[in-house]
Amino acid sequence: MTIPQHLRKDLFALFPEKPLLLVLDFDGVLTDDRVYVSEDGSEMVACTRGDGMGTTLLRRADFPVVILSTEKNPVVAARARKLQVECRQGLDDKTLELERLLGERGVPAAQAIYVGNDVNDIGCLRRVGCGLAVADAHPMAKAVARAVLSHPGGRGAVREVAELILARLGREIFYNESDRPR
Repeated sequence: MTIPQHLRKDLFALFPEKPLLLVLDFDGVLTDDRVYVSEDGSEMVACTRGDGMGTTLLRRADFPVVILSTEKNPVVAARARKLQVECRQGLDDKTLELERLLGERGVPAAQAIYVGNDVNDIGCLRRVGCGLAVADAHPMAKAVARAVLSHPGGRGAVREVAELILARLGREIFYNESDRPR
């Protein structure tokens, strides 16, 4: 199996041999962990389109992605809809919800990947086969993660993971079917 040159081989080696599920925190993973609040109290966040492309590539490869978030905010659901991924939000206990998700889908924890950035992700990072922290994660999250990604949250971390998953699955990275190498 050939690993594209731009991917870290040390991270690739930590991935389950047959990954079955990617679970993402929202704030600080799909966003840069900042929130913009308007005078009426509505919130906006910044996400990178590259991370969106990563989830699109996984979706096109029929690889499931789920967002778990403690936030109950319309922006989380809106981004999940745009990415066409499942979202479970307003969670009091993400680890409990992760357990529920794995059970519902029949996915062994060892074959799941979780990406987090803060202390409320620690249980999930410990529970899965491959718990990853974004580059700018809280030190406690980094300490329990199997590895720290090269990219910060909201700035390429999800794309990095998506491409590693595709490489692990032996899938070539292309967007248009007509771009497939022949």
